[in-house]
Formats: sequence, structure tokens, C-alpha cells
Amino acid sequence: MKYKCLVAVLMAFISIYSWALPDGDKVNKYTYTVDLTKVKDDRVTVELTIQQLGLNEAIFNLPKIIPGTYKEADYGRFVSNLKAFDKKGKPLEVIREDDNTWKIAKAKKLRKITYEVDDTYDADMGANQVYPMAGTNIEDKANFVLNTGGVFGYFEGMKESEFELNFIRPKEFYGSTGLIPEATGIKYQYNLKKENITTGEEDKLVDRFVTSDYNLLIDSPIMYNKPDTTLIDVGGTEVLISVYSPKGMVTSKFIAENIDEILNAQKSYLGGTLPVDKYAFIFYCEDPAKLAPIQGALEHSYSSFYYFPEVPQENLRQTVKDVAAHEFFHIVTPLNIHSEEIQYFDFNDPQMSKHLWMYEGVTEYSAHHVQVKYDLISEEQFLATMREKMQTASFSFNDTLSFTDLSEYTLHKYPDQYGNVYQKGALIAMMMDIQLRHLSDGAYGIQDLMRDLAKKYGKNTPFKDEDLFDEIVALTYPEMGEFFDTYLINGNVLPYKEVLKLVGVNYDFERSYKDFSFGNISLGYDQEAQKLIVAGTEDMNDFGEKLGYKAGDLLLKVNGNDIPLQGLRQFIDGIKAGMKEGDMFSVTVLRTNDSGEKEEMTLSHEIFKAGQKEYNALSFDENATEQQVKIRKSWLKP
Repeated sequence: MKYKCLVAVLMAFISIYSWALPDGDKVNKYTYTVDLTKVKDDRVTVELTIQQLGLNEAIFNLPKIIPGTYKEADYGRFVSNLKAFDKKGKPLEVIREDDNTWKIAKAKKLRKITYEVDDTYDADMGANQVYPMAGTNIEDKANFVLNTGGVFGYFEGMKESEFELNFIRPKEFYGSTGLIPEATGIKYQYNLKKENITTGEEDKLVDRFVTSDYNLLIDSPIMYNKPDTTLIDVGGTEVLISVYSPKGMVTSKFIAENIDEILNAQKSYLGGTLPVDKYAFIFYCEDPAKLAPIQGALEHSYSSFYYFPEVPQENLRQTVKDVAAHEFFHIVTPLNIHSEEIQYFDFNDPQMSKHLWMYEGVTEYSAHHVQVKYDLISEEQFLATMREKMQTASFSFNDTLSFTDLSEYTLHKYPDQYGNVYQKGALIAMMMDIQLRHLSDGAYGIQDLMRDLAKKYGKNTPFKDEDLFDEIVALTYPEMGEFFDTYLINGNVLPYKEVLKLVGVNYDFERSYKDFSFGNISLGYDQEAQKLIVAGTEDMNDFGEKLGYKAGDLLLKVNGNDIPLQGLRQFIDGIKAGMKEGDMFSVTVLRTNDSGEKEEMTLSHEIFKAGQKEYNALSFDENATEQQVKIRKSWLKP
């Protein structure tokens, strides 16, 4: 992409007036203006105006990291041509100190900063990728994803001031956000000799948003495009669903229909009310051919942002429910329960909390627990989900790493272990839930604990990181202190067998059996070929050996049928359901031969039940005692 300088002093701007600011080392108000109708090389120009800073030298920052990502993004990398000006439009000296920091000399004279922002969706980011759900998209006349940390900066030590955002937008565009706007659809004007003169550009309008501080600003993504939105009411909370799907394959109506039921279940799960007045689900759907390696969502206090493939929407049904339920539950934690590290988050030198087991683990557990509790999934489906998490925690992560250490040092020491917060973190929550119900004879579970913690703290009162375990013990039982010491602090493998027995669930770490299969191969995805690939054959069973799979085989067809990437599980389940011993089974693969050329071949063999091993097997005990059934009922029923 080419870098081009813009004219330093812009003639056109919104007529906004601010009151005079007192002298001192504080900016009373940040006033930002972004013109979404003027895009150059996937860049927009950002203009910041202030009245006065009482500093000889000012440090201007963009975030190194934002809350909820647990990964450094260095958003300043996407900023270029940053300039500072005094009230007469004369430039001030600016020194760029690193990716995210600019030093401005003679800051007492500073009145305006301008800079260009490139987007992250199609930028060359090197090894340090920005999660797309935390990134930015600048697509002229089509779509603007404005995760605000990638657009707006702050002066060091001055994050508590008010931020006013003004977006000049095409008339037909709509800004989807959890923020409640100060004004929308203001006529676009410029100021000439203190008189407001209309430009005649009737196709441009202005939206204005105000946040009380920088934390709320960064907590508030905004997406602009031609609207596809649906509003639903959940117990008095206004919920906005906004979708950008270039080909129209995913609609806000479909998303709304699929999350309405679960949102109402979550309302009941949380005690009948929701702690927010407005919430926004913002969905950006990308062509699978352009899809980033990581998809998913990022939570915010009053909204969540989703980066999903643009596929037939029916294929997204359960994924939407699971992911939306998880993100929405973040209105409990960290919104209403969080530590000082989150309350006073340092965007450029963050200190991480020890309690990801709660922020992400309890949230993930609750997203599935609410579905079984209110009959949106079966009890068997719930156990299957928990079993998958046990397998992943056991075989894909370090299952004996201290979970508090993982949380505190996830940025630099254990980034490869972070994903376990959604696996073992959820299982920690399940173990706690069952133990609390056992100790209280079914009267108190993790739902009640989170409700009590939210009452004790709330969104404006953080807890001290080192005190949380003691606070929970004081609210519940001494046995919970031993649980925290043994399994979270010291990192021992969770006591699945002992705890699940309390609710009449059988657990076996390993169980041997015979069944139909595809050969028990490890599958991966070849991004270039956009095909499934045999990633490994280490655990291949007898049937797989007879077929003759080799690592690196690209899978093309099964029994002559093309393999769909969307709805893959249903496809595999359907093939397995139709298997009969003695019938022929075939897999067409593309294999690299000895000459290095790709060769299509068909592997086939008579079907037979092969020996297999099942790990982390779960099943309901048909002979459960009356007490076990009682605790199970309190666990899985409303």
C-alpha cells in the first residue's frame, strides 16, 4: 500500500464547540472526528482537537493491548503521518518513540493532532497478527469495522477524561454499537467565520457518541455499513443484532431467531433480570476464501463483536448459540466482577489478573450449562461437550500447570496455554458447581456464587487479585479453599471421578471398545487447497491401516460423495450411521507420489468394527442413589 500525506490543515469539519479548559496536566475533553466518506488506500484520517494541555511535553499513545484479548496487538503499527498543530495551524515537533508512542514538544500550545489509520483486515501484519474480532476494516462504500483501540489514542496519564466521537458517514450507512448515541443523522457542515454554512453534500450525515473515559471507549466497537439489523426485547433490555454479510447469506433475523431463546434462558439463569439496558451483537461475515485463520468473538460490557465465515446460515445455528451465549455472559464477569488489574487496565504495560478461570472459564461453562438447564440441549449433549473439553485439556495443553500462573503470565510466558481457559477453565467451574451443590445439599451453586460476588462488588468496585479465593471461601465453605490450593494454585489434575460421582455420573479416563470408524486418523485443514488433510496417523486403528492412509493425504470424497467443510460433523455421523459390516468403504485422496506430483487415488476396504479407545468417558449411572439424583437435579434442572 502506498503512504500519502494529507493536507495538514483540513477545511471541512463538523461544527463542534467545547468549553474552555483550565490549565493543568489534564485534557478536559477529547474531540475526535473521522470522515468515513474519504478513504485512501484503505486508510481514513483521524482528527483530534483539544483546548489546552498544561504540559511542556505530552506522550500520545495507541494501545499495545486491549482487555479480553490476552495478546499484544500494537495498534500503533497501523498509524502513519501523525502531526501536531497549535491553534494557528503551525506544526509542532513530534517524535515517534516506538510502535505505539509519540512524544509531542511544546504541548502547552497543542490544539490538534491528525493521523492516518490503516485497517488490520488486509494489512501485512507479519508474525504479530491482530485477532480479526479485535481488528479494523476500512472498505470504502461497503463496511467499516471500528474496534476503537485500533483508531483512537490517548495522552499518557489522561484516560479518565470524556471522549467525543464524530463520524461523518454516507447517508445510507448505520453505526451499530452498544453505545447510546448523543445524536445521529446530524447534517454535515463546515465552519466559516463562526457561521454554519451547509456544503450541499446531502449524502453525508454525522453521528456523535460520547464516553466518560478511555476504558469505556475501548469497550465499545462500532460497525458502519448499510444496515441489516433486528431489535429484540429481553426482559426490558434492548438487544440489537447487526449483521454485515456481503452476499446476504447470513441475516440479522436468523441470528435473532437463534439467540432469542437462549437470551431469555440466560435472563432466568441470572435471576430474572439483566444488568444492562442495551446490548449489541455485531456480526461481520467474511468470504471463506479470505477468512483469517482465527475466527470467533470478543466480549465487551455492552456488546460483542463476531468474525464468522459467510456460509449458509443454517450451518452456523449451534455455533451462534454457543458463542453468543458465552459472550453475553460476560455481562456478569468481568463487567460486574473484576480485579483491580482490569478496573485500572494499563493499555501499554498491562498487569494480568490471576483469575482467568473465572473471567473465561465460568463464562464458558455457564454458556453450556444454561442450555441444558433450560432444555435447549439434552443432558447427554451437555456431557458430550464437557467430555470434549476434558480431552482437549488432557491432550492439547499442560494439564498440571498452575492455573493462576497461566492467567498471570499468559502474555509472555504461557501464550501457547491460553486456550486452556476455555477447556480446563470451564471444567474448574463445573467441579466447583457440583461441589457447592453437594456441600449445600443442592441449595447453592456457582450461579448463586457469581450473583453474590456481583452484589458484593459490582462494575465500579474491583476486588484485590490476591483476596478473591478467601472472599469465596468466606461466602461458601472451607472445603473450597482446599480446592483452590490443590487444583488452581498447584495445578493438579481435576478430580473428575470423585466429583462427578456426587451427581451420579460415571467417569473413566480410558475405555476400550469396538465400533465403526473412518480409521481414527487425525484431521487437519489445508488452507491453500481448502481441503481436509490427514494430519497424523499415530492413533490410527486397524480399519485405518487396512485402508492405507498416509499423513499428508488430502481427502476428496467418501463413498463417492464430496466432503463438505460446512456441516462436516453431520456428514460424518450420517456415513457412520449407514455403515454395515461387510460393505465396501472408500475414501478418495490426493497424495503426493515419489516424483513429487499430486496423484488422485481411492482407498477402499470391507467395513468392520475396529478396536478403539475412548478417553474421558462419561455416562449417567443408572443405579445412582436418591441423594446423587437429588444433587444432579439441582445441577441440571432449573
